[in-house]
Amino acid sequence: MIILITGGASGLGEAITRNLASDNAATVYFTYNRSITNARKIEADLKNTIALKCDFSNINEINALKDKINELELDVLINNAYTGGVIQTHFHKTPIIDFAADFEKNLLPVITITQAAINGFRKRRSGKIITILTAILVNTPPSGSSVYTANKAYLEQLTKIWSVENQKYNIASNCISPAFMLTAINKDVDERIIEQLIQEHPLKRLLTTVEVAESVKFLVNATPQINGLNIVINSAANIK
Repeated sequence: MIILITGGASGLGEAITRNLASDNAATVYFTYNRSITNARKIEADLKNTIALKCDFSNINEINALKDKINELELDVLINNAYTGGVIQTHFHKTPIIDFAADFEKNLLPVITITQAAINGFRKRRSGKIITILTAILVNTPPSGSSVYTANKAYLEQLTKIWSVENQKYNIASNCISPAFMLTAINKDVDERIIEQLIQEHPLKRLLTTVEVAESVKFLVNATPQINGLNIVINSAANIK
């Protein structure tokens, strides 16, 4: 099985990369931008992993990745990479250009990469797309998260289209929507807020990247009958 995960060198992405590469029959390609040291460590630890440099703000690197996808004959694409933070500022204070900039660096690359993957999947009449969203889409979104939430909502609708348009080609498109985790994207969150989240959590602990990676692995190995699904991982905080 040939797998590509974007943003697979740190945080949740690293957990997914390591989990999937524990199967020696899989070849796991993963992209990185600034995490070159960690990327090289993953390659050293797991001989069936291959790091690919891709800065989502660099159109040349995005096109190079698209060309690479055309060569790889992928079985699975995992859209995980996200540039920027969750919390920025309130909607009415957010410059319009911030919405456009975040769309350009977070949505357009995913669209380009996924189009390339689907074209290959259709030729081979087989493939899986797994896209990482957020439980914010079913929870009450935190103040200041309008740009992030809008991007993830846009992706959620695209994943449904991918599912519907490609189902007869044996292509499945599913999502994972995890609750708050301690990763680099949340590094600026106040410790008091984190403690409050823990105390309010039904299990009195936060979701871990390893737990989410297990859910991704389930979808990687699942029957294509599972298609158009969004797995929300938030301890039943909201029932969708």
